[in-house]
Amino acid sequence: MTVKEVKRLHTLSGHRDCIYTVINGKSEGDIFSAGGDGMVVRWKMEAPEVGELVAKFPNSVYALLYLQKEDQLIAAQNFEGIHLLDYTNRKEIKSLKLTDSYIFDLQSIGKKVFAAGGDGVVYVVDKEEWIILDRLEYAQKSARTMAIHKERNELVVGYSDNFIRVFDLFDHRMKQEWQAHNNSVFTVQFTVDGNYLLSGSRDAHLKVWDSANSYELRDDIAAHMYTINHIAFSPDGKHFVTCSMDKSIKVWNSNEFKLLKVIDKARHAGHGTSVNKLVWTSFNNQLVSASDDRTLSIWQIIF
Repeated sequence: MTVKEVKRLHTLSGHRDCIYTVINGKSEGDIFSAGGDGMVVRWKMEAPEVGELVAKFPNSVYALLYLQKEDQLIAAQNFEGIHLLDYTNRKEIKSLKLTDSYIFDLQSIGKKVFAAGGDGVVYVVDKEEWIILDRLEYAQKSARTMAIHKERNELVVGYSDNFIRVFDLFDHRMKQEWQAHNNSVFTVQFTVDGNYLLSGSRDAHLKVWDSANSYELRDDIAAHMYTINHIAFSPDGKHFVTCSMDKSIKVWNSNEFKLLKVIDKARHAGHGTSVNKLVWTSFNNQLVSASDDRTLSIWQIIF
């Protein structure tokens, strides 16, 4: 299946600095963004032109996590830890200081929240008691990105020492580690069926690992010109997108890991600077991208 057309539907402005993260919210039309200005903004895809400020922090926010069951939001403020937000009433419920460093990613399963730190530590937090349960200290360089495989009970972490490490979700022991790239691992994502782990790096390579066979390397693709910042899958799992410091977004087939389309400034009036994060929503199958240019773009990809 080929990409017939790409349309940029909206450009969302209002952030005053680079936008580092964008995630889904409660409904398919809800998204949240945050960035270097410390602002956490809620957008409604039905009428995306005006965002709603739900929190403002003194430092950059690199990561957000939506808690479906609680209908709450966690924001990771650099140097100051994590903050639990009642975003509807714009109130902070509680906060927890984890590290004096950056917090690059947040993931959650069951009662646990995992936070990837710039100090190389992955912090395990009890989201009910709001205490640190454990610290996974296996690297001297930043823990940058995480992905959870529920069926295998595994937490996969990509690090700035070029390694990927796999941990047990229950007892937190390290099950496996390997040098995955020639530079920092910036993003890891499992395919929707869980059969493969995809990783993207500062070395601009996209790699495909067989999760059922000890994460054996299946494909190594020179995918971008510069750092691959993020990978996101379509709601049906048939396609995925990568974004990069090279200012482009690329659309891929999930079965063959084949490049289908390049979305960039020259061809589609795309972002003029690094594209940092993506979320492929189930709202009319629209894609949202976040950039250093302080804007979010909403895309319609027609197959």
